[in-house]
Amino acid sequence: MSQYETPLFTGLVQHAKSNPIQFHIPGHKKGAGMDPEFRNFIGENALSIDLINIAPLDDLHSPKGMIKEAQKLAAEAFGADHTFFSVQGTSGAIMTMIMSVCGPGDKIIVPRNVHKSVMSAIVFSGATPIFIHPEIDPNLGISHGITIESVEKALEIHPDAKGLLVINPTYFGITADLKKIVEIAHSYEVPVLVDEAHGVHIHFHEGLPYSAMEAGADMAATSVHKLGGSLTQSSVLNVREGLVSPQRVQSIISMLTTTSTSYLLLASLDAARKRLATEGRDLIGAAITLAETIRQEVNEIPHLLCPGKEILESDAVFDYDPTKLIISVKDLGINGYEAEKWLRNEYQIEVELSDLYNILCIVTPGDTEVEAAILIEALKKLSEQFGKADDEANHHHVILPDIPLLAMSPRDAFYSETEIIPLNESAGRISAEFIMVYPPGIPIFIPGEIITEENLLYIRKNIEVGLPVQGLEDETLKTIRVIKEFEAIR
Repeated sequence: MSQYETPLFTGLVQHAKSNPIQFHIPGHKKGAGMDPEFRNFIGENALSIDLINIAPLDDLHSPKGMIKEAQKLAAEAFGADHTFFSVQGTSGAIMTMIMSVCGPGDKIIVPRNVHKSVMSAIVFSGATPIFIHPEIDPNLGISHGITIESVEKALEIHPDAKGLLVINPTYFGITADLKKIVEIAHSYEVPVLVDEAHGVHIHFHEGLPYSAMEAGADMAATSVHKLGGSLTQSSVLNVREGLVSPQRVQSIISMLTTTSTSYLLLASLDAARKRLATEGRDLIGAAITLAETIRQEVNEIPHLLCPGKEILESDAVFDYDPTKLIISVKDLGINGYEAEKWLRNEYQIEVELSDLYNILCIVTPGDTEVEAAILIEALKKLSEQFGKADDEANHHHVILPDIPLLAMSPRDAFYSETEIIPLNESAGRISAEFIMVYPPGIPIFIPGEIITEENLLYIRKNIEVGLPVQGLEDETLKTIRVIKEFEAIR
């Protein structure tokens, strides 16, 4: 088959054109049974292919027809042996990866700056996480990758680990030496699982870091919707045979996937794969060029910094994705969230994320010089309004969360007997909940970790500036669930 073909999308369109009489779900019946205002906004074409897994349209849980062909083409495009479509987002694909190799009590080596879906999978599987501390950038206040030395040390101590998970690239576009990491892990016959949520495009341009499949990884959960042009919530799980059983992967992903799979999402994956495979290099090349132009112009604006190749000086940074624009605003004397709100209110610009010190802007083939010019104009105005001549007066000291100690397995903590106490009085107790700032969704605490006063300060700082602290059952963020302590009987 040719990469120009779209067996799934084309098959759906042909089915819709045959105009079958539908005595099956979805109940809106091509839009006739839904709210007219919503129907008119969405459009008849989209609603005509919002279908269900009837026989002519194949079944994601046991693909034998058009979905199977579409997944084969995706595997070829990504350099994988097998590709599984996910309508549960990359979170579902990440959970599948971990639960495909780990069971109760099994060890898995993971960076501590993993997404919450990794920790959720560890809770569900009952696995024991062996944390590697990522390197922290003291100037930007963000986590980078893991070093070769830390991977070697972890595997020497835990050669019985069932898997090693790597983030490639990080939310901020940073990658480690993935080829070397894979080589080391495979020498222990440990499979390498890659969170590639922010790297669907890197496989399709030689000017970007190695993709997971290029580096020889065993599995990679990849968000096609984030940077590859498919609809939100659609992702792929790429698998290389050898240390991982594709049959086991199919079984696990089926357990985690709704039986009412969205054909709109699946069709968008098929079409996005075609475009990446046939036009990706040129489209991504243009995005890289545009991003580098923006980066250069941002670095000419007083009090702003947008790091480029100089970020490679860190031991934990092997390569980086230039389409991710990390813009440090701390020398304006404001935090990233204040910058995000100002850009929204003054210029209707929405950024990917903000934190205490930065905003993150992503550049994709969907951007043009028009949007770039507006961003530069806005950032110049931002600098004029908040910047002061004295850089020392602007400079903010970077506060970083520490890595808590794990006192018990996340699963045991999650299911233990607990009690609710004030968050401000929880230092020294064992957390039974997740707490994080989302995005990026990296937990500050996970179930089983000892709460520290330093991290409570970091949480309070994020709450004070209005950043989206999430995870606690208490939406007011005043209390936290901790492991119950029992006094000795006297």
